[in-house]
Formats: sequence, structure tokens, C-alpha cells
Amino acid sequence: MNIFVIMKRTFDTEEKISIVDGLINEENAEFIINPYDEYAIEEAIRVRDDHGGEVTVVTVGNEEAEKQLRTALAMGADKAALINIEDDIEESDEYTIATILGEYLKDKEADLILAGNVAIDGGSGQIGPRVADQLNMNYITTITKLDIFGETVTVTRDVEGDSEIIKTTLPLLVTAQQGLNDPRYPSLPGIMKAKKKPLEQLEIDDLDLDEDDVAVKTKTVEIFLPPAKQAGRILEGELKDQVKELASLLTKVI
Repeated sequence: MNIFVIMKRTFDTEEKISIVDGLINEENAEFIINPYDEYAIEEAIRVRDDHGGEVTVVTVGNEEAEKQLRTALAMGADKAALINIEDDIEESDEYTIATILGEYLKDKEADLILAGNVAIDGGSGQIGPRVADQLNMNYITTITKLDIFGETVTVTRDVEGDSEIIKTTLPLLVTAQQGLNDPRYPSLPGIMKAKKKPLEQLEIDDLDLDEDDVAVKTKTVEIFLPPAKQAGRILEGELKDQVKELASLLTKVI
């Protein structure tokens, strides 16, 4: 089975974000594999182990993303691909990334493509569906269970506190939700093997794309941190007076 995983390099979830000159400050920041993409990588490895084939992890970004790709290889992926856009593209959005990924994947004859449900930095959840649309491929989002029997696939997906079961066929793109699995930690032998596994490096020229083909469709107006939380307030006095004051405060908020 020919399996691909779309991966993104994101800020560490414990990282404290700062804004400098209207942009997110990446200096000295720690980066990780997007946590939802870890579920996708783990599931891809499990499917390969059960059904054979190979797993290729692909990302769009800069050369720094090689570290996260090597981590995916250490987890057990077979190959990786880094599409480096640092020198070619000044701005990117979901359209940009999905177009590049779609162009890369269009002739790969993928049986199964997995991606994280959302990225923790942007949270749009658009990349997977956009790529599937470009490839004219069936897709199911927010999956929590995946069973494959030949060409038939049964998927359980999360639907806001409930779940639904869907049957479809390969080829298929799915996006991974928390609860799909427990991603493994790279072992020492896995880390050593990852150093020798193939990691292809490309630029958009290698995909016969230019800047106009992937020009952004959205514009970021402003980036800012949420306001600092104000200290809580304890209401005092008789209960009826507290209730009255609370109602007054809530009315002002609404």
C-alpha cells in the first residue's frame, strides 16, 4: 500500500509566543511535529505494518523542518520529502500549501493519505480537504478509527461529542483526530536508522510551479496576542445583594 502523511512543523505547545514588529517571533523558539500530525504518522505506520507497503511523510516549509521529518522517520516512516519554499515564496496560506502538496502528490498513485485534523498554530483544518479536492479523492475528516479490508474502508469520525461510521473505498484521504491512537516515541534504534533513510528535498521549480501559481488568496491584517486575563472578583454582602450585583455585571458583559 502506498501511504503518504502530510506533516507540519509547529511551535511547541509549551512555547510562549511573542509578537515583534507585528510578526510572530521565532528566534530561539522550540518547534515540534504538529500533535495532530503525530496521530496521522502513527496510524500510517500501523496500516503499513498490517497491510504492507511504505509510508512517506511530506512537509512544506524551510530547511529547519528536516528535524521534524527525521523524527517521523525515527517513529517508523520509510521515506520523507521536504518541499522548501523559503527562498521562493514570501507569503503562504492554506491555498499555497495545498496547491504545492497537491502538485507533489498528483502522480504518486497514493492509496491512502493521512493528515492532522488541524494545525495547532493556525487551526483552519483546510489543508487535508483542499488536497483531496485537488486530487479528486474521497476524504473524511476528524477520524478516530480506521479499518481497511481490501479496497473497502470503514471509518469512525468525531462529530462534536458524538461519532458516526462511514464506509468508503480507497484511494482515500483522512484527517486524524485525538483519540485515533497513541503515537509512539522514537526509539534509539529508530533514531539511528532515521539518519540513513531517504529524505528528498525539492523546491517549487521541481514541481513546475512558480510564485503566481501559489499566490496567497488571503491577507493577514494583524497579528496580536489575546488580552491579559483580569483578576477575579469576589462578591460580598448579603446573598440577594450578590445576586443583584452579579446580574448587573453579566448584563454589562452581554
